[in-house]
Amino acid sequence: MSPDLFNLLAARDGHFRYESGYHSDLWLDLDLLLHPRTLHPFVSELAAKLARYQLEAICGPLVGGALVAQMIAAELNLEFYYTERFVRAQQGGLYPVEYRLPAGLRPAIRNKKVAIVDDVISAGSAVRGTLTDLRTHSVGRVVFGALLVLGNATPQFCAEHHIPLESVAARASNLWLPADCPLCLAGKPLEDMTNPTG
Repeated sequence: MSPDLFNLLAARDGHFRYESGYHSDLWLDLDLLLHPRTLHPFVSELAAKLARYQLEAICGPLVGGALVAQMIAAELNLEFYYTERFVRAQQGGLYPVEYRLPAGLRPAIRNKKVAIVDDVISAGSAVRGTLTDLRTHSVGRVVFGALLVLGNATPQFCAEHHIPLESVAARASNLWLPADCPLCLAGKPLEDMTNPTG
């Protein structure tokens, strides 16, 4: 992984529940990625990788993903879209959060080739939620993009669904189902993160 990108993130070890419902022993403070000048070289690198797909639009889940997506859209002179986060009333299980395109943007994205971009992807809750919603609005071909991809969950999902995945950097990372989490079995306290990487 690019050491420069990783150095922008405050990584800490522990026992964390991601938005997706999965557990991990790694947490990254993504708020440190929000400065445009700092991000620009990494955004430019990801934009160059996405440019070869002849896209028409870039879409990112709020908050961090949308900021990166907007920067890429500006760099490639493409349309920009975003999805909003909604927690389902029944929050148990995996992927309890939905991402929805605002009503006013739905007609414009129909049939367009879109890159769904996030700052960091682990289990992929935000990009998968965005993909689910965009498909209900008849989006065209889709590509995933991220500054950093953690672990194998999203690469495996993309391979199974024939979705290209582009990133600036990747890093191995542990991700466990709650029932299989060794940290739970060891009795280590769990932190339920509200602004997750997963």
